[in-house]
Amino acid sequence: MENEELKDKDIQQNAEHKIDNQDIETADQLTEKEQLEEQLANEKDKFLRLFAEFENFRKRTARERLELFSTANEDVMKGILPVLDDFDRAIAQMETLGESEHLTGFNLISTKLRDNLSAKGLNLVEINKGDTFNADIAEAITQIPAGDEFKGKVFDVVEKGYKLGDKIIRFPKVVIGQ
Repeated sequence: MENEELKDKDIQQNAEHKIDNQDIETADQLTEKEQLEEQLANEKDKFLRLFAEFENFRKRTARERLELFSTANEDVMKGILPVLDDFDRAIAQMETLGESEHLTGFNLISTKLRDNLSAKGLNLVEINKGDTFNADIAEAITQIPAGDEFKGKVFDVVEKGYKLGDKIIRFPKVVIGQ
C-alpha cells in the first residue's frame, strides 16, 4: 500500500510537473506570439511611413516639374520684353504722325506677337492711372505731390509689367501720388 501511495504521489507530481511545463510552454508561446505581433506591427508602421514618404516625394516632384515647365521660357520672355516696349513706343510715335500703312503694319505685327506670347503664358499686369498702389504687384519709382485725389494711388505708369503664368517677371514701374 505504501508502494501504491508512492506511485500515486509520483503520478500526481508528474502530472503537476507536466501542467507546469505546459503553462511555461504556453507562456513562452504567448510571449513569442506577442513578439511576432509586435514585430509585424513595427514592420507595418515602417511600410506605411515609407509609402507616405514616397507619395509625398512623387507629389513634390510632379509639382516641381509643372512649375519648371510653366517658367521654362522665363529668360526668353524677359529678353523679348524690351522689344515689346520698343513696339509700343514705335506705334505711339507713328500715331502722332497720323494714320498710315506703316502704322497698320506695326499694329498687325504687334498684335500677332502679343497673341503668340499670350498663348505661351505671358500676360500684361493690369494697372492703370488712379488705381490704389499695391506694392505686391507694382514698383514705385517716385512719389509726386498730387493732392488728395491721387494720394496713395497710381499717378502714372512709366513701364508696363508682365507676368508669366502666375509669376510676375517684370513689375510695372509707377509714379504714385503723395
